[in-house]
Amino acid sequence: MDAHFAPSPAAFPLSRKPAPVTSSASDSGEAVRGSLVQPVSAGLLAAVVGFASSFTIVLAGYAAVGASPAEAASGLMAVSLAMGLSAVLSLRTRMPIAIAWSTPGAALLVATGAPAGGFPVAVGAFLVTAALIVAAGVVKPFGRAVAAIPMPLAGAMLAGVLLDLCLAPMRAVGAMPALALPIVLTWALALRFARLWAVPIATVVTAAIIVMATPLPDGALADVWPKPVLVAPVFTLDAVIGIAIPLFIVTMASQNVPGLAVLRANGYRPDVPPIFVATGLVSAMTAPFGGHTVNLAAITAALCAGPEAHPDPARRWIAGVAAGCAYGVIAVLAPAAAAFIAASPPLLIQAVAGLALLGSLAGALSTALAREEDRVPAILTFVTTASGLSFFGIGAAFWGLVAGGLVMLLLRVGRPT
Repeated sequence: MDAHFAPSPAAFPLSRKPAPVTSSASDSGEAVRGSLVQPVSAGLLAAVVGFASSFTIVLAGYAAVGASPAEAASGLMAVSLAMGLSAVLSLRTRMPIAIAWSTPGAALLVATGAPAGGFPVAVGAFLVTAALIVAAGVVKPFGRAVAAIPMPLAGAMLAGVLLDLCLAPMRAVGAMPALALPIVLTWALALRFARLWAVPIATVVTAAIIVMATPLPDGALADVWPKPVLVAPVFTLDAVIGIAIPLFIVTMASQNVPGLAVLRANGYRPDVPPIFVATGLVSAMTAPFGGHTVNLAAITAALCAGPEAHPDPARRWIAGVAAGCAYGVIAVLAPAAAAFIAASPPLLIQAVAGLALLGSLAGALSTALAREEDRVPAILTFVTTASGLSFFGIGAAFWGLVAGGLVMLLLRVGRPT
C-alpha cells in the first residue's frame, strides 16, 4: 500500500506555478477542458449509479420503519442532499472524498421493521446513530473500540441483515414470473456486458414493466415537487439498542471501512476523524427530515478515486466535487421516485433492490468466513440476525452480534492469540 501514490500537501498544492508556455492559447484551453472532462464525467457517473442502484432499498427501509410516502420522499431527498458533502470535502482536502447514503443501513431498516411508536422513534434512532459517528471521530478510545469489533462478526451481521431482501428476486419470480423474470434476466445480461450498469438497467426495465403491466392510479405522480417533511424525533431505549447501535455498526463496518480502503488503495491518506465528524453532523442535520445516515462511499468511491477519473491522482478530487454537485440536482428527483415506488407492486421493488444487494451479501459472507477459527461464531451471528429474533423489543441484528461475540470469546479464552 505504501508504494502507491500518497498525497501530501506538496502533492496537492492549492495553486501551482504555471508551466512554461510551449503551445498556443487555443491548445492550452483544450488541455484545460480535457483535464476537466474526464473527472467531471466520472463524478457524474458515480452520482447516477449511486442513486439509481440503491434508491429502492432506501425507500423500502423507510417504509419498513413506518414512514408515510411523504416522509419517505423527504428522507430520500434529505440523504441525497447530504451526499453533496462530497463536493465540500473533496474541495477542501483536494482528494476524491465520495459520500453516500448507508445502503446496508437501509437494508437493516427493512429487516428491523416498524418500532413501537412508528417513524418518529426511528428518526430518534437516526439522531443517536449520527451522534455515535461524531463520537467515533472525536473520542479516540471510542473510535478504537469500534474498530476492534471483529470483522467476521460485523460481516456476518451484515449478511444476516441482507439475506431476506436478497431472496426477494426469486420470490418475485415464483409469484409473478411474467413480470419478474425479465428483470432478473436483464440484470444477468447487463452483469455480463456492462457490470457497472447492471442494477440501473434493471431498475429502468422494472419501471417500464410496472408502467405497462400495472397502470398507476390517477394522480399518483401528480404532486412530486420536493417537500421536506419535519418529523419530531422520539427517543426510546429499545430503538437505541435495536436500530441505532446496529445501524452505526453496519455503517462503520460495511461503508466507512471499505471506503477508507478504496482511498488508501489508490494512494490517498485522508485525515479520518474530521470525515467522521462531518458525516455525523450532516446526518444529524438531515435526520429530522427522515434521512437515516451518510458515510464514506465504497463502490462509487472507486469511480472517483481510481485512474478512470484521471491519470493524474492530483486531479481526481474534481470527480468528488462533480459527484457532490450532481447529488444536489438528483435530490430534486427524489419525490418523483418515491411516488412511483409507493404506487408500484412492493414485491417487484424488493426484487430489484435484492439484485442490487447480491454483491454486498457475497462480500459480507466472504468477510465472515475468511478465518476458519472464527467461522462458527460468525455463522451463529449470521443465523441469529437472519432469524428475525427479537427480545425486549430489540431486533435480531443486535442479538446476532451478542451471540457471536460470546461464543467467539468462549472459544478464545485461555488460548494463545
